[in-house]
Amino acid sequence: MGTKRLLRAVGRALGLTSVALAGAYLLVLRPWHRRWGTTDTEATSTLPGDDFVEDADVESTRAITIAAPARAVWPWLVQLGQGRSGFYSYERLENFFGLQTHDADPTQPSHHHLRVGDAIRLGPLGSNVPTFRVAVVDPGRSLVLSAPGWETGASTATWTFALHELSPGSTRLVVRFRGRSTTLRERLVNRLVVEPVQFAMERKMLKGIRKRAERARASATEGRRR
Repeated sequence: MGTKRLLRAVGRALGLTSVALAGAYLLVLRPWHRRWGTTDTEATSTLPGDDFVEDADVESTRAITIAAPARAVWPWLVQLGQGRSGFYSYERLENFFGLQTHDADPTQPSHHHLRVGDAIRLGPLGSNVPTFRVAVVDPGRSLVLSAPGWETGASTATWTFALHELSPGSTRLVVRFRGRSTTLRERLVNRLVVEPVQFAMERKMLKGIRKRAERARASATEGRRR
């Protein structure tokens, strides 16, 4: 077989492999990670902020059970943000890309007071990293962060955190992201690049919140016993 013919064969094989991998991701992995940890009801139910983004073509809903009451989980949500208490995710990776985050532990009471309109940054001031605004804050129940435009219903993205207490010592934390692409290229980039990265970071964040909330509750319980 000549060199050119071999190169063409290799190219076709690589092309077919790429198509197969992309198909497997879109048909199997993407549906799984877009609703990681959720029940059917949680994945399909309406959450605060859903109506801020019309015609969303990007949506994920993820959830985790935390062995703590909602009031003990809320402080970890309300202090989220760059320049505040971080995102409890891959801090070193975030800082490698210049996000300058620091994941606080224990909670920081100075960051527990949010009002509608407050800025929640994903990166430092002056960077090109998006900044969200607080659109809904319902202490102990829900926090909705939105891209600009939520005031008029023209937001392009929302990030919702909802707490559902199952019992006095058990809470479901449900997180939903909704977004709208403006071009076909942007839609493809979102599905094939942004969504997998977001899943990895958000999954780590959910586990980070659970670890901190459960550890704080256990410490408080031990303190009362003494």
